[in-house]
Amino acid sequence: MDNTQHMIELLGRLRKQMNGAVAESMAQHGENYGLNYGVSIATIREIVASEKRDYEFAKYLYRQQIRELKLAACHIADAKMVDTHEFPFWSRGIANAELAEELAFALLSKIYDINSLMGVWSTESNEMVAYAALMAASRNERTTTEVAFVASERAVRANPKSEYIAQGVVALMCYVASRDKSVKVGIPVMLERIDDCPTKQRIVEELEWRMEYM
Repeated sequence: MDNTQHMIELLGRLRKQMNGAVAESMAQHGENYGLNYGVSIATIREIVASEKRDYEFAKYLYRQQIRELKLAACHIADAKMVDTHEFPFWSRGIANAELAEELAFALLSKIYDINSLMGVWSTESNEMVAYAALMAASRNERTTTEVAFVASERAVRANPKSEYIAQGVVALMCYVASRDKSVKVGIPVMLERIDDCPTKQRIVEELEWRMEYM
């Protein structure tokens, strides 16, 4: 079947799990999509688990203004196909935290060029794009400590009033510290270089107790 037929078949399976109350609640909390059936993340993951990796089909789904299809695309895409030329395509579709987190978890955390992704996306004034990069790097085995520090600084400077960026930086610092204990010494140095702002304050508050266990 072609991409359109495949999409209709997949959407049919997803719609059977629709939950109007959940969709309405998400809309009230700002998680807006063109169309939202309220299917849980766990259910979407379960349904797409049987799908083969198909990069072009995933991109086709990601272009649709339907929440469940965008989230499904994150799992169907082949991480090996995501290089620097593909970064703009995926960044354009990140409209909210839910999609940023699922894209980071299912796809970007597995890509080869994670350090390049951090370098490009960390300077984005769209906090969701920078947030996705930070969260992806906090799970990707190819993330390097040096780039993680640089990306974290840039993300804070580009988004000085973002709770999401603070969460992303904390997650990333904890990840690199879990692999390299010397990172604990470098964190205060990095924070000293950043001007005071709400994002930095939140990071300091969170890392203050976390560093005890690094």
